Amino acid sequence: MDDCIFCRIARGEIRSEIVLEDRDFVAFRDIHPKAPQHILVVPREHVVSLNDLEQRQGGEGHALLQFIVRVAKHVGVDESGYRALTNVGPDGGQEVQHLHFHILGGEDLGDFR
Repeated sequence: MDDCIFCRIARGEIRSEIVLEDRDFVAFRDIHPKAPQHILVVPREHVVSLNDLEQRQGGEGHALLQFIVRVAKHVGVDESGYRALTNVGPDGGQEVQHLHFHILGGEDLGDFR
């Protein structure tokens, strides 16, 4: 998808503060952080939302979760704790139609409401 902002970041067309990357995923800092550590994790391949992983047979979901754990370790929140969340669809608050997880940590995040 040529005009997707996350695809463009993953391809290096839009500058971003990359935290970690591999062949399949890119992690970069959110430009409007909600916590001291607020990282976005996106697949390089355009996937609209978490719902689209169900149709895939290649284990991408498992690889994505493993990458999220690597990111948490990389930024030092794996021991103290972090929140990994994704929004799906308009009622779920998904603003960019490209699967992405928010990794939030670095402080007590309190109760989720």
